[in-house]
Amino acid sequence: MISTFRSSGDLIADRRYDYASAAFEERDFEAAADLARQVLELAPGFAAAHAMLGRAAAELGLREEAVGALRKALEIEPDDALGVRLDLAKLGALSLDEAITDGYVRALFDDYAPKFDRHLTQNLAYRGPELIADALRRASLKQRGNDRFGLTLDLGCGTGLMAQALEGVCASIEGVDLSPRMLEKAEQTKLYAALHEGELVGFLRTRQGSEADLVVAADVFVYMSGLDAAFSEAHRVLKPGGLFAFTVQAHEVEGFVLGDDARYAHSEAYLRNLADAAGFAVVVLEKVSTREDRGKPVPGFLAVMQR
Repeated sequence: MISTFRSSGDLIADRRYDYASAAFEERDFEAAADLARQVLELAPGFAAAHAMLGRAAAELGLREEAVGALRKALEIEPDDALGVRLDLAKLGALSLDEAITDGYVRALFDDYAPKFDRHLTQNLAYRGPELIADALRRASLKQRGNDRFGLTLDLGCGTGLMAQALEGVCASIEGVDLSPRMLEKAEQTKLYAALHEGELVGFLRTRQGSEADLVVAADVFVYMSGLDAAFSEAHRVLKPGGLFAFTVQAHEVEGFVLGDDARYAHSEAYLRNLADAAGFAVVVLEKVSTREDRGKPVPGFLAVMQR
């Protein structure tokens, strides 16, 4: 749940919302729901309180009230910075492929930016960029005879960890991310020729065909359900022989699923089918874990594909 807080405009309502949040964190869902209802009596247009009521009601098994409150929050803030679409999807009131929006991801990572690198590397043992860089060395030497690249596009670049892992092997790197605060961190690395704020498929559609040697996406497809457009556009912007490297969380059956961790997981068959449809040759597709969750490795796939 995103911690970003917006005032209701009423100091008493804000104080009661703080109490509701504390009760929710302590798993006293009855108190959280009651306090959220009190907040809404004072500030009926306060989206965060509707979201709090919906989440507490869901925990209490009050599905009808939960769905109604969550939908009201979404009506007030349709960009869904509060992430209530995820809650609606878990309640079966919204399809899984509609659960995560650009607005939610932007708010999530704007909130996360100040502690992102430290939390990933120290708390989650994140190593996605290093795994991708190693796989690219192996694949490029085998397929292209060298491990150097020209223009590289870093999708969902975040704070620039991928550029750091590829430092010295790319003539030029451009990054794109939804979060302006993450882009501020990426700018500080001084490794990017250009940084762009926006959604990655839309960004790729603005690029010229056959202009890039490499497209990378480290731990970004976990916030996307269907990857058809991303594969298609990555293929279009790559030069013949160019490489497309990425990580995903693993799903062992078919297609994709939305996990309890609020991330999408994709199956090997799904990735291979998309590769075939887009015109990619699969060079590397192996099981990896790029991070831990509660001390346990999260299953994933690492892929390198060639146009």
